[in-house]
Amino acid sequence: MTRQLDLADIQGNIVRAYGRHNYPKARYFFLHIDDALAGRKFVEAVRHKVTTATRWNRDPEAVGKPGGAPDVTLNIGFTFFGLAALRLPTRTLQRMPEEFIDGMKSRAFILGDSLLELPEDDLTYGNYGTYDRIGLEKMRPAAPSFDDKWDPIWKNNNRGSEDAVHIWMSMNARVVDFTDTPVDALENQTQWLRDLCTEVGGVRILATNGANGDQEYQAASAVFDNVEGIGMVPTPREHFGFADGIGDPVFAGQLPAKEEADRARGRGKWMNRKAGWEPIATGEFLLGHPDEGQELPPTAAPHEFMRNGSFMAYRKLHQNVESYRDYFSKEAKKFAAVMDAPIDEAKVTLEAKVVGRWPDGVPLETHPTYAQWQDYRTHLGLNAEDPKAALAAMAHYRASAAINDFKYGNDITGIRCPSGSHLRRVNTRDYLDPLNNLNGANPDAKTQLNKRRRILRRGLPYGDPTPGAGSDETEQGIAFMAICASLFRQFEFVQQQWIQYALDFNQGNNTCPLVGNHEVHKRHIIPSDPKSGKPPYICDGLPQFVETRGGDYFFLPSMTALRMIAMGSIDPT
Repeated sequence: MTRQLDLADIQGNIVRAYGRHNYPKARYFFLHIDDALAGRKFVEAVRHKVTTATRWNRDPEAVGKPGGAPDVTLNIGFTFFGLAALRLPTRTLQRMPEEFIDGMKSRAFILGDSLLELPEDDLTYGNYGTYDRIGLEKMRPAAPSFDDKWDPIWKNNNRGSEDAVHIWMSMNARVVDFTDTPVDALENQTQWLRDLCTEVGGVRILATNGANGDQEYQAASAVFDNVEGIGMVPTPREHFGFADGIGDPVFAGQLPAKEEADRARGRGKWMNRKAGWEPIATGEFLLGHPDEGQELPPTAAPHEFMRNGSFMAYRKLHQNVESYRDYFSKEAKKFAAVMDAPIDEAKVTLEAKVVGRWPDGVPLETHPTYAQWQDYRTHLGLNAEDPKAALAAMAHYRASAAINDFKYGNDITGIRCPSGSHLRRVNTRDYLDPLNNLNGANPDAKTQLNKRRRILRRGLPYGDPTPGAGSDETEQGIAFMAICASLFRQFEFVQQQWIQYALDFNQGNNTCPLVGNHEVHKRHIIPSDPKSGKPPYICDGLPQFVETRGGDYFFLPSMTALRMIAMGSIDPT
């Protein structure tokens, strides 16, 4: 029996990835609170518009009507100092998680954004020049240069400053049918937010987004294809050309009972051959519910304030598309010569060996060679000459469990999918079962060590929505959001231990070849099947494909908590 959740108390972006539910356009706003009373009035007005996790009437005719999917969604979160600006009780603030109090900028070394490790005997705690462990103000040495390329809104996000980010608000919108133009409701709701700030006073939209610091919000958009005979169609691809956000975890209570078992295949936890896949425990993503350790995640008092809430890491990740194109164009020539393959085949194979999937999302683990991939595409109808038929076949495949229903127990050596590839790092599945043997397969491998490290992927690409457009200097990338119950145990662990370090994958210090920091470690190893007679291939001199442009940590309150904030009635005793 699936867990029953109070969906009307949970913010909708925790349960739904809006981009995959026909909301391909988004605006992310960041605000500052100058006055606590005005801030509470602001929260009271916003909470009535917040999109909850309540299930929608799926009838297309119900869109925009009561009970149906809205034209535009709205959700809200707060930084630690945003909660402090709202004057939450000290007892509540003190018991917030340490990493949330620190904020993302102060965790730069942990996250791999900076390779400068600060002295262990320096007790300074938090952002540069702010609070130490006993609450006194103390200056760090000169700040490192890891944030030189950050957008002004994040580079100047210093606690206590008049431009500190206190509130995150997101609006996701539908588009006019078969165009890449958002519905009018998006601009209408944006104007409502502007007017609300003017009305309550004391709350400001920080209009310093973007590389030049002159944008009112961070705009985001799916990458669109112009399909013959149909029009503009949103895709799940990011700017490097690969389908993204496919293997998002499924947790207990997230979906209706009839859907949960099927959607959990490959996206939940592997139990055994008889039971198969099951949803991950609710408490891995929602506070106040049992997690995979059969414990309630630690929360600040009172319990009601944090129950049904979650934490979110917001990161603006810039993609150097020109460096990506140039590197793989040159490397493909060498790879083609070694593997005795045509250039076009070598290039897409090399990219897939870095990512862990083929560009359309087909996993290497199930179809590891170019020929197998093409045969599978034909079998699925993805190579159909009719664009409409091919599009329908792709939609059917991406909605099926087949795209995620696989494990690594039979590929411990990484011959099918390289152990250091991006996909295996961010979701290790059963690869880290302690009983696995590097010299053999383990079909009974479990996902026990992986299920405590999962995150919910949210967000959308930003920049030109045209496939393949741009250079390293133009604005494009992913507005990345990771939602989880523990930023430290889930998001930060994956980012530090699996993306920026590779001992768990027998790759030494090699960072993730796609999103890792390549300042020092620039290598990715692609094993080769001994039966092929081909040697392993080493991608060396990896440039920096992805760069952080800023971000922070946010608490996503429940509807109950939003009401408590608005009323100023949070009593930790």
